[in-house]
Amino acid sequence: MLCKVLAKEETGSCKFVVVFSRYQGKLLLSRHRARDTWETQGGHIEPGESPEEAARRELWEESGAESFTLQPVCGYWAADDEWDKGAVGMVFLAEIRGLGPLPEKEMAETRLFDALPENLTYPDITPRLWERLAGSGLWSHCE
Repeated sequence: MLCKVLAKEETGSCKFVVVFSRYQGKLLLSRHRARDTWETQGGHIEPGESPEEAARRELWEESGAESFTLQPVCGYWAADDEWDKGAVGMVFLAEIRGLGPLPEKEMAETRLFDALPENLTYPDITPRLWERLAGSGLWSHCE
């Protein structure tokens, strides 16, 4: 899979959102019911939704987050194997203050991590976006 990190201003028409979530000082990842790998919260932007609205919805659906702040970090572009095709997304950082029950949708569980685990659902994308987030200083400044 191919991935480019973009400035927030370069995102144009986004199709996806990715949310890196921090809870109790750790990275909160989710595991889909059909997989044994870990992923950030996120997904498709539905018709009529802004990227921020989609990030808020996906964060709740995939983690149960009820109380949180959300801020945009950067954009990204990803494609399976051709640089001229693919889709653009927006990356957000969530500082979660309160979790409720995990909605009975697509995720089986959530777990806290000190760092990215090796068994990621999107190993060609998530580490690149994580590098951008960590390099921005935003992760270390979450309160």
